[in-house]
Order: sequence, then C-alpha cells, then structure tokens
Amino acid sequence: MRVLALNCGSSSVKSALIDTAHDRRLQEIQIENIGSDMAAAVDELLARYRALDASLSPEAVVHRVVHGGEKFRDPARLDDAVLDEIEQLNHLAPLHNPPALAAIRRAMASLPGVPHFAVFDTAFHSALPAHAREYALPLDIRRRFGIRRFGFHGINHEHVAHSVAAYLRTDVKKLRVISCHLGNGASVTAIEGGRSVDTSMGMTPLEGLVMGTRAGDVDPGVLLQLRRESHLDADELDDLLNKRSGLKGLAGTNDMREIARRASVGDEDGVLAIDLYVHRVRKYIGAYAAGMGGADAIAFTAGVGEHNALIRRRCSERLEFMGAVLDVASNERVKLSSEQPVAAFNAAGSRVHLLAVRADEELSMARATAAALAGVSAK
Repeated sequence: MRVLALNCGSSSVKSALIDTAHDRRLQEIQIENIGSDMAAAVDELLARYRALDASLSPEAVVHRVVHGGEKFRDPARLDDAVLDEIEQLNHLAPLHNPPALAAIRRAMASLPGVPHFAVFDTAFHSALPAHAREYALPLDIRRRFGIRRFGFHGINHEHVAHSVAAYLRTDVKKLRVISCHLGNGASVTAIEGGRSVDTSMGMTPLEGLVMGTRAGDVDPGVLLQLRRESHLDADELDDLLNKRSGLKGLAGTNDMREIARRASVGDEDGVLAIDLYVHRVRKYIGAYAAGMGGADAIAFTAGVGEHNALIRRRCSERLEFMGAVLDVASNERVKLSSEQPVAAFNAAGSRVHLLAVRADEELSMARATAAALAGVSAK
C-alpha cells in the first residue's frame, strides 16, 4: 500500500510516500520555515509530489497529531466529528495541534478520494502505570481538569525501541531501553517490555528536559512568583515558557551548533546552556535506570541525538556506574542513513548498549495506517 505520511511541526512539514509492503520510501519532501500558512505548505507539497510522478498517487494519507488526550490511543480515521474532537485539545499543545489541523483539513480537501488517518504522539504513553501517570494533586482537581501525564514523541520512542530490538536481534519485550529524543523538542522515555513506563514530558510538552525554546522542569513556585511580582497573565507565562526559554533563554539562540561553537571558545552563556542541557538528560537517564532496575540500551535519536557527537558524548559520560561505557572514537564516527539506521558507540565490554538511532516517524505512521486499514478489511 502507498501511504503518504504528513508530519507537521509548528513551522515545518516533513513527508514521505511509503510503500508499506516493502517498508520503502518512494518519495520524500520536506519544507522548512513555512511561517503560519500550513495550508499553503500542503498545497506546495502535494503539487511537488504530482510533479515528481503523478502515477504514484497515495492510497491513504496519515497525519501526525501531537496531543490525542484521553480518547485517542490508536490510529483514528478522520472525519469532521473526529477533527472537532482533536480541536478541543488545542490548548494542551498550542504550538502543534492547530497547524496539524490546518494541514489535515487542506489535505482532506485536496485528496478527498482516499482515507485519512491521524496517529498521536501521546498514544504510546497511554498505558503509563499510575505512579508515573498521576500528579500529586487532589483527585477532584485531576478529574475535573483532566490533569495527568500524557507524554509526547511517542511515535518515535516506539520506533526507537523496535529499532534497538532489531539491531540487537532480541525481542523488544525482553529489553529495558532508555530512549532520548533530542531535537528542538526533547524528551526521555523509559521503555520496559516494549511499553512506555515513564516519560519526561507531562500533561503538555513543557515538562522535562531543557529544549530549544521551552524551559522544561521549573519549580511551580517560580511561576507563582512571576505572577505575583511581574503580574504576568496566563498568555504571557505561556509565551515565556514555550517560546523564550530553554536554550534560547540561556544562550540567545536555540541552534545547538552555534551554542557549541560559542562554548568551544569560552562563551559563558554557551557553556552554561550545554552544561544544563546535558545535566538534565543524564539526570533522567539515571532516574529511569533506577526505575527499571537497570537498562539494556540507551538510545539517542532526533536532530541533536543523531547528529551531534558532542552532546551524545557529554550525555553518555559518567554512566559507568550503571554499566554504560562510552567509546569516544566510535561516537565520533557515527553516521546514520536509511541503510544504517542504528549505530553503536559503547566500548567493548560495556554491559549497556549506547546507540544512535535514526528517527523515522513517517515509516511508523505509514505502518500503523496500513495495519488499521487491514484490520478494518478483516472485520
């Protein structure tokens, strides 16, 4: 089956036309810095696919949606009612769900003759155990406002777990994997027996690691203080935490390459940004190893995790106590591709595998859509 996977971010869109029978990309297109007009970007993307080869028309389309709330735990076939339900979740992922919905509506209008599905970043975390899912707030508050940990980047974290298992030639159900998705958005997930058992992002994508423009973990008292002393309202706090914090708040830019360059010549803000970023990742790795009683593999993925040897090295240092021993030279040589989607950089004798894993959300999305359609056909 030919499935067109549309993976929309807040200001970019990645896509691939995938032959799910052979797990093969037939075509792929990425559009960066599209601004706020996601519908126009979809128009451009579809026109470019037609220009490449109009005969390779998709038989289904799948869309990545960041937040699926309590309801959406499996791929969902899209219609107006489902779109309305997704729209009710916009406040939980304000940077991501609205542009995804704009892209979906334009794609459905442009390709009306094929089924459209959504897959959700929260779905992989939907079965988190209660101790990892709940916040220590009164039950009536949690129920009234739907407050719980949802977690994100689930499409890729699940892909990482299965990629690690395939690389190690082991059943994923026998592994304890700590998956570090390090991009402009970043999260760490503890995966035991193929299931997410803890994850660093929370009810929204704000919690956890230091990210490109998001603060990650912040004492809630800081926000109360800002509210009292600076009289910041909810929208101003939202803007501060989502768009002006993280690496950008620490170093003035969210480009890790530029920050690393500045840190290498002694820039104090650059040094602090990397130190804080790495410290937070290592802290979560240690916590999740403790929670699972150890780890069999630590995997780094997404833009920074796949391509930045400095950050992989810094995050992997000082983990010898848990059996993870870094090979610096192997780390420097890591170069991932579709032919080599996984690379190891642990030292010989390391009990824990240190791995870089190529993200492929589009392939995971396409597989899930083909499986959903096959399930419908079988009924």
